[in-house]
Amino acid sequence: MSLASSHTTGHSTGVAPHAVPQHGSSFKAFISRFHFYVGLFVGPFLIVAAITGTLYALTPQIETWLYREQLTTTSTGEPQPLAAQVQAARTYIGDAPTLSAVRPTTGPGMTTRVMFTDPALGASESRAIFVDPVTLDIKGDLIAYGTSGILPFRTTLDYLHRSIMLGDLGRAYSELAASWLWILTLGGVLLWLWRSTGKLANQQPANKSLQLHHKHGIIGVVLSLGLLFLSATGLTWSQWAGARIDDLRNTMGWITPTVSTSLEGALSDTGGEHAEHNAAAAGGHAHHHTPGMVMPADDPSTRLDEVLTAAKAGGIDSPMLEIKVPKPGSAWVVREYDRAWPSQVDTVAINPNTMAVTSRADFVTFPISAKLVQWGIAAHMGLLFGIVNQLVLAVLGISLVAVVIYGYRIWWRHRPKPGALPHTLVQSWLRLNITWKAIMLVTVVVLGWALPVLGVSVVAFVLVDILRWRMAQPPAAA
Repeated sequence: MSLASSHTTGHSTGVAPHAVPQHGSSFKAFISRFHFYVGLFVGPFLIVAAITGTLYALTPQIETWLYREQLTTTSTGEPQPLAAQVQAARTYIGDAPTLSAVRPTTGPGMTTRVMFTDPALGASESRAIFVDPVTLDIKGDLIAYGTSGILPFRTTLDYLHRSIMLGDLGRAYSELAASWLWILTLGGVLLWLWRSTGKLANQQPANKSLQLHHKHGIIGVVLSLGLLFLSATGLTWSQWAGARIDDLRNTMGWITPTVSTSLEGALSDTGGEHAEHNAAAAGGHAHHHTPGMVMPADDPSTRLDEVLTAAKAGGIDSPMLEIKVPKPGSAWVVREYDRAWPSQVDTVAINPNTMAVTSRADFVTFPISAKLVQWGIAAHMGLLFGIVNQLVLAVLGISLVAVVIYGYRIWWRHRPKPGALPHTLVQSWLRLNITWKAIMLVTVVVLGWALPVLGVSVVAFVLVDILRWRMAQPPAAA
């Protein structure tokens, strides 16, 4: 993969003469020129995305150490009921915030996380109160973010990686990087294959220029599958392309199953394959409620222990679980959030009147498309295979930075001499035959619609290139 690949342009054009053999076609020359200019333009965005993504992937252990006072406890003994733990958090935080979810302790020495919504917080943020499940002492008060529940340190890195702390406008940077990364990767692999079958196949990198090309190319080819993966999974999270991908998934039926919180017809629901356990495991409470009775709207936390027992009887067996407090008239939702391998991300809805499971989404029953999405997201975040996943992401990120830097070094060594006429992309485009021009135009239109940030950047890129091309022409020719 060569940021500065060219056909046979030499020093006067600002690129190296060795990237593609001289017998290459006009199409090869166009791909080479296109790869060079796109890399030159997108390189800084890729570097920022790679560095921030690597930092995010390597920091779960740092976060665990940084917030050890909030996450852990030295007390021993039987945990207090969840209702008592939530009451302790409520006493600490006051009556104004709304209880939204509870993550019970995952084992001895770990605190319970009680989450509240606050209008002053940003989207997907909640105020997390950490409670000692044995002593009911308040261990901490932090802002948690997203379904993963990351804490302030990693939240900052997440915002840096996604939007460089500029909100929705800043998300264009990461989407730009993800939109072009797969194109750069495929173009670089193509250039490498062309070069490896040409005169340079057995040529040893005897000088500095060839050594740079060799390092840049071989690293890019070795990383190609990983880079394509990062690009694809990154686009699913993007703002504009992500919406297109969601539309495609909905059209194709590639939807991740979810539970229904509706209580219509829930009183007669059998609760699925675990129904026979629900009433007994709930301690008989399910039989003591009058049909049609609604849960106490003023203090739903009094039902937490019943809900937890019913969820475990209904098949929720991961210690990493979250109980989401429902709105009046809706079902409770209990979900697993262990995205490691094997993934435990089952979800059940619990009827507040009968404590029966009324709806469920078990990962084992997900269609393969939904499983791939879950695994892809978890792997992109460094969660799927633990430390191995983190190290692989770190290698990808650091190597991507190296590839871009090698590309810029190649460009700098072969930059145009003062007064030399630039070799623009327009010139390479004009040399294509009508068939390739038509294919290119259709491809640009389709990709520009599917990936809006890429489409806008192509328009801006072409306008700048046309301007450079016209300025380089003699007056009569222009």
